[in-house]
Amino acid sequence: MTENYDIFRECLSNAIVARSETPKVKRKKGKRNEPTAPAPAPAPERVDPEELAEFVDFLASEAFTTFPEALQTLTYAALQHDPSLSIYVAPDNDTPLPRQTLETICSPIPVSVSDSLTVYGIIPDAADLLDFLSPVLTEYTSSVTTGPPVWASTRADACEICERDWIPLSYHHLIPRGVHAKVLKRGWHDEWTLNSVAWLCRACHSFVHRMASNEELAREWYTVEKICERDDVMDWAKWVGRVRWKAK
Repeated sequence: MTENYDIFRECLSNAIVARSETPKVKRKKGKRNEPTAPAPAPAPERVDPEELAEFVDFLASEAFTTFPEALQTLTYAALQHDPSLSIYVAPDNDTPLPRQTLETICSPIPVSVSDSLTVYGIIPDAADLLDFLSPVLTEYTSSVTTGPPVWASTRADACEICERDWIPLSYHHLIPRGVHAKVLKRGWHDEWTLNSVAWLCRACHSFVHRMASNEELAREWYTVEKICERDDVMDWAKWVGRVRWKAK
């Protein structure tokens, strides 16, 4: 399955766990003509984690594979390229998707999903499936369409190449600013990715600019993961990571 499936499964799991841990309130029997008072709520009985994982995985796979492909592959980038995909995205987490949209998404889901949720007491009736999945879908679409963070908020505690955490860091534009115009003209990256950065120590920052030209960095080495996959970078990181300053 895909990363989007993993996110949907996690959202579904949260909803199932929340409902399965809601204890049923029993009322104490009182004397005649006396109002009955609710008994103290019992501690929720937690199901076996492995059984819960299998249950959630089954439901998630049964439901997710019936979703429209555009919903299965929805991302921030996809939304920027095709604004019509916004029909799947609620304006905020407190606002559900329109009922008609929910019905379109959920109508192909096999009855095995609603039946299983009913049997295990997650929903009272199969007809409640839409109300149950509504916040799940809102959370899912919100998660997969969240835009990139402002670069300043991504600041790391250690150099993202050598992992030294006791030296000053500076930010490296993963797509160098000097080639932004060419990047957009050639269509190498979307505009919203241009200001992505990595937090590096001065030594690693200099090494990155020695290993490739600005154009090569923008075209081929535009993520920390890609940079760190290079053999020369791995060798460099092992070496420079052992360089420590003596205390004075």
